[in-house]
Amino acid sequence: MIDPEVCHGKPVVRGLRYPVESLLEYLAGGDSMEEVLDEFPDLEREDLLACLQFATESLKLRTRHLAVA
Repeated sequence: MIDPEVCHGKPVVRGLRYPVESLLEYLAGGDSMEEVLDEFPDLEREDLLACLQFATESLKLRTRHLAVA
């Protein structure tokens, strides 16, 4: 979800004010999904999978823009 009034317009998970970027940083830093879910009990595994999907789709869009330019 992207709302200019929430987290400065950065994408967040289900409006919970958890920025997608921050959750991806935890995962990229080596934390397992289980560790992230333990740290943030109101998140679900599907939320983290959605973050990964968002990152994948964002890269696809960026790659398409670079190919066209």
